[in-house]
Parts: sequence; structure tokens; C-alpha cells
Amino acid sequence: MSKNFNKLLNYALLKISLIPLMLWLISSLVFILLRVAPGDPVDAILGSGSNEISREILRNKLGLNESLIIQYFSYINDILHLNFGLSLSNQEPVINIILKSLPASLELGFFSILCAMLIGFPLGFLGLRHRGKKFDYIIRIFGMASYAIPPFWGAMLAQLLFSVYFNIFPIGGRLPIFQQQPQITGFVVLDSILSQNIIFLKDSLYHLALPAITLGFLLSGIFSRSLRVNLDKTLKSDYVNAAICRGITKKKVFINHALPNALLPIVTISGLTIASLAGGALLFEVTFSWPGIALRLHEAISQRDYTLVQGIVIFTSMLIVSLNLFVDILIAYLDPRIDY
Repeated sequence: MSKNFNKLLNYALLKISLIPLMLWLISSLVFILLRVAPGDPVDAILGSGSNEISREILRNKLGLNESLIIQYFSYINDILHLNFGLSLSNQEPVINIILKSLPASLELGFFSILCAMLIGFPLGFLGLRHRGKKFDYIIRIFGMASYAIPPFWGAMLAQLLFSVYFNIFPIGGRLPIFQQQPQITGFVVLDSILSQNIIFLKDSLYHLALPAITLGFLLSGIFSRSLRVNLDKTLKSDYVNAAICRGITKKKVFINHALPNALLPIVTISGLTIASLAGGALLFEVTFSWPGIALRLHEAISQRDYTLVQGIVIFTSMLIVSLNLFVDILIAYLDPRIDY
């Protein structure tokens, strides 16, 4: 036990040691791309018709008159101290903007993954149960089609059908326009429960339903396909056949042997899917006017807000890298077949 723990610890430390290098590469790439991209943040803040004196004063204030080398080392130094600076557009600390926007993205991501599992897992079981039949092929086609649909196109189609034509759900936003959100945790559903406000809970779920179900539907094909393939492979394995030959009932073999081993790859896929939401949710949040971190990134890019773009990308990269590290270590711990 101690030997396995030491090996797992060494594996985790090796993974952790690579994180600073990955984050440095990402940070440097973001810095370079923002500086070579066309446009000037001063124009985005003051407008192209502003006088030269005002422009020069603002450039000095923002540090844009410094050489790129000085800007780069100042930028890296701030990151090492977890200082993402001030937004160029409103002079608000970047970390405050991120922390205010992050709960909306996490809430949408959580309920989307939940919907994806609730749709995908039953379809995966049904496809395996009707293996080789017409229903199985329909589920396979559904899985490939749902994953192939671009998220922004699926979002617009859902809005057109359920908001415009049928008028079932609101077309966007997190809450009704003039409704005040209880500022407890930043998660509207949780805040409504903590404040025991039933009306607020109904409104928050009403606005959350369409984007969460739509994104969950688009992701469900991954879970249905993965569960079907891995469960089919597991049920055909030698140790399952041996358990059945020993007289163990098929139900117990399925629950105690086949299902846990089939779910191990699902853990990896779930982690990668959650990480992919950070990039794929950009246009999705913009389409639904969902005030999450991806929408803030879109606004920062359009305003040429260097510091806000840098802060959001680096913070998101930290989350993704940390999540991938957690998933890798969890899989290494759960699956004794992995040699680390």
C-alpha cells in the first residue's frame, strides 16, 4: 500500500511540476498575440477621434509606451504575484471581474453536464440493450449528430424554436431584466435556495433551462457513445464471463464488475468535456447573453482590453490545467492497470 502511494505521489508531483511551464507558454502566447493583433486599446477606450494629448496621457497611464520587453517582464511579474491588473476599459481589478462572472459559467456548465448525463446515459444503455437493431443505429447517429452540431448554431436554433416560435423560454439572460440577485455566493440557484425565495428560484431555473438543456443535448452524444462502447467491451471481457460461470447472477456481475470498469473512461471524458466548455462556451454564452466568463472575454476582445483578456485566459487555463491534473490523478488512483 505504501509503495503504491509513493508511486502515485511521484506521479502527481511530476504532473504538478509541468504546470508552471504550461502556464508560462500560454501566458507568453497570449501576450504576443494581443500585441501583434490589429487595433489599439486607446482607440477602443477614447475613440479614434480623440486628440493626441489625451491619447498620449492614457498610453502613459496604461504603460503602453514602454518597450515590449519591459511590458512582458512586468506582465510576468504580476502573474507570479497573482495580480492580473486593472481592466483598461473601466479600471476595475481584473480578478474582481473574473470572480463576479465565474459563478454564472460554472452554474451553466454544471447543469449542462447534468443534462448531458441524464440524456446520454439512458440512451447508451438502451443502445446496448437493443444492440444491432434499428434503435441502436438511431442512437449512434444521434450521438454523432449531436456532437457535430456547432454550439452557437444549436443555441440559435433552440432560441428560434422555443423562444421565438413557441414562446416557452426566455431568449436569453440569467434573470428578468429588473430583478435583483441576492448576493450570497453568486450562484443564482443556490442563492435562491439559501434566501428561501421561491419566486427567485423559479425565475432562475426558467432562464437556466433552455441554455442548460441545449448544451446538455449537444454534449449527450459523447456520454451515450462512450458508455455504450465501454460497457459493451466490458461485458465481453474474460473476467465477466468467469464471474457468470461461477454462478454469480448477471445483475450482480453488471453492477459490481462491468459497470464500475465501464465508467472509468467516462471520468476522463467528463473531465475533458468540462474543460472543453471553457473554449466552446464562448459563442454559446454570447448567443444566450449569459453573463459568464466567456461573455466577458468576448466583450474584452471587442474593446481591446489587454489586461482583461490576459487575466481571463490565464485564469481559465489555470482551471483547465488543474482539472486535468485532478482527473489524471483520480484515474491513476482508481485504475490499478495504469502504470505510473
